[in-house]
Amino acid sequence: MTWAEHAIFWHVYPLGFTGAPQRAGQTPDAGGTPYPRLRQLVDWLDYAVGLGLNGLLLGPVFASVSHGYDTLDHERVDPRLGTQDDLAALAAACRERGVRLVLDGVFNHLSADHPLVRRAVAAGPGTDEGRWIRWVDGYPRWFEGHPGLVELDLAQPVVASRVAEVMTHWLDRGADGWRLDAAYAQGAQVWRPVLDQVRAAHPDAWVVGEVIHGDYAGFVRDSGVDTVTQYELWKATWSSLVDGNLYELDHALGRHAALLDTFVPQTFVGNHDVTRIASRVGKDGAVLALTMLMTVGGVPSVYYGDDQGFEGVKEEREGGDDAVRPSFPGTPGELASWGEPVSRAHVELVGLRRRHPWLVRARTEAVTLSNDHYVYRATGTPEEVLEVELDLRGGGHRARVRDGAGQAIWSWG
Repeated sequence: MTWAEHAIFWHVYPLGFTGAPQRAGQTPDAGGTPYPRLRQLVDWLDYAVGLGLNGLLLGPVFASVSHGYDTLDHERVDPRLGTQDDLAALAAACRERGVRLVLDGVFNHLSADHPLVRRAVAAGPGTDEGRWIRWVDGYPRWFEGHPGLVELDLAQPVVASRVAEVMTHWLDRGADGWRLDAAYAQGAQVWRPVLDQVRAAHPDAWVVGEVIHGDYAGFVRDSGVDTVTQYELWKATWSSLVDGNLYELDHALGRHAALLDTFVPQTFVGNHDVTRIASRVGKDGAVLALTMLMTVGGVPSVYYGDDQGFEGVKEEREGGDDAVRPSFPGTPGELASWGEPVSRAHVELVGLRRRHPWLVRARTEAVTLSNDHYVYRATGTPEEVLEVELDLRGGGHRARVRDGAGQAIWSWG
């Protein structure tokens, strides 16, 4: 097993978490003078460890125009978050606590204001400078229609080598792995030359590709990533609870089990791009979703705030992600008391998973299944068995986990 198969991540969007200005230059510290907001996260690592988590999946930290996914410089920490020394301090604090650090690699596209993009546009397609970006009918290709985001041409060897250099640079400085943002956009094959170079220097680096739909197993095989984001299971989890159709969840778990024959998916019920699970299904429903997350195969992550029952709805407009990327207080002691029941459920369910590490590769099979009542058996070896019950009958949200002997070891509702 790799180290990642023992990891349960706390997923944090740092610009939001630390209350950084939304755009570089909005305040004096957001322009050229760094402000060490990243160090706020050091004070929260013990909170994450207290939840039972041992990984930090960190959103973008590199210099950008606004939300972090419009990068200006991959080798400079965003001044709104601090400096390289502040990131190094966070990495060191993670190591001291046995917490693995995974960075967000935004390599599919750059800010339209990135110097590399400006040089490419000035030179035009078919030139040495122009080959760094993708073109459509003589114009720079925008990522998913956003004029502020221009796609790099990852199929070009010079671009692949540069991306590998950046990834290696930060792995040399304490990172343990990478999330590849929008990994799906240019196909799996473009990542293979990049990752071959990275693994030559860091064979233990863990790499997760953001893939929303399609052939997950084929993407892992062709790209060289270790895993991809399991959006299919995420969708089935919340929509089966909303619709009272647990058949959908059972179907998704069947497909999930087939993926485990090839790789271990990265699983989640919340992240920085989607409506909060508590806003979808309520706080009790969110605990049922967490019960599933912690009792099926995968490398799970908990999105910050979900561990407190935070709510927030993503909207398709400018600034529509703000509600799901909020600031946190300065210290854990400042959290409101209303989040304690959900937080306690996280501690208990993460602890249950820690006591059953074989769950990372567990397969599931239905024992009882109806629209509103689902019992599945999670199995490792014949001696490694848990039985999980999700019960929506009567409009309730109840969950129970039993050991192989049929004894209840956890319950909710």
